[in-house]
Amino acid sequence: MTVTQVLGPGEWLGAEIRDSDAWRVRLDEGHRREVLQAVRAVEAGETPPDDFPSPTLGPVLRRVREELANGRGFVLVQGVPTGAMTERQCELAALGLAGHVGGIVPQGPDRAPLMHVRDTGADPAQARTKSYQHSGRLGYHSDPTDVVALLCVRPAKSGGLSAIVSSVAVHNELVRTRPDLAALLYEPWWHDRRTGDGPDSFYTKPICVPRDGDGVSFSYGPDYLRSAQRGAHVPPFTPAQEEAMDLLDRLTNDARFALTMDLREGDMQFLNNHVVLHGRTAYEDHPEPERRRHLLRLWLTIDPPPLETA
Repeated sequence: MTVTQVLGPGEWLGAEIRDSDAWRVRLDEGHRREVLQAVRAVEAGETPPDDFPSPTLGPVLRRVREELANGRGFVLVQGVPTGAMTERQCELAALGLAGHVGGIVPQGPDRAPLMHVRDTGADPAQARTKSYQHSGRLGYHSDPTDVVALLCVRPAKSGGLSAIVSSVAVHNELVRTRPDLAALLYEPWWHDRRTGDGPDSFYTKPICVPRDGDGVSFSYGPDYLRSAQRGAHVPPFTPAQEEAMDLLDRLTNDARFALTMDLREGDMQFLNNHVVLHGRTAYEDHPEPERRRHLLRLWLTIDPPPLETA
């Protein structure tokens, strides 16, 4: 098939926006008080969890949704008052803030509304290990929902940097330089759900899928592609697939494309999985359990917000 470049604000280079504040939203003192008040109201049963009262912060979060749906596809919200809250209150804050951006998508076999991202000592080399269960490096990938949100409750002692890249920019670079490999991404690839060793754990889907308006949805996870090779009925990678993955790894780790964020306490990162790939450096934790790295992960579905009319 013939593939073409994708135009729009979802194409950006990390080297060009690294020093910009356009992708940051800093909460002021009034916003932080509003979060604390809303959390306490939900905790006390004065308001339902899905009605997180945010009269001044709500419009800010709607602009976040607009940027995710129709802009560059990522936003870093800074200043969530996690240090003034218990772990349960942090959960309520994450759910309440994310609920203003999109609909909460359940995660995991227990269909939990959020997931705790921390090192459980799991071996990253094991096929059933999930990426949020260990402290090792994570390659660039996308999560299986419209948006992933991460609220940093505590950072690691060192490392654990979040890195993102515009999958639209990577796609367009492939189209310009290796259109044959770009076309290959639109064909079915074997993936691993890591739900077991039976055939139900393995499935096929393209890495790139056309979207309305001449866009593209880029769904990539090299670890899950490689672990699919354990399936007895899964064919080995073709030389062209190996070449495509090697090139994707080189591009996503190229300093021109990548943007690195050092998530600190109270930072909440929102990423559109259709147009942004994300990864993480390995990290070292504090020895004390109460000081160890702890993030809250939420998956969201998001509809493009309606266009404003005069």
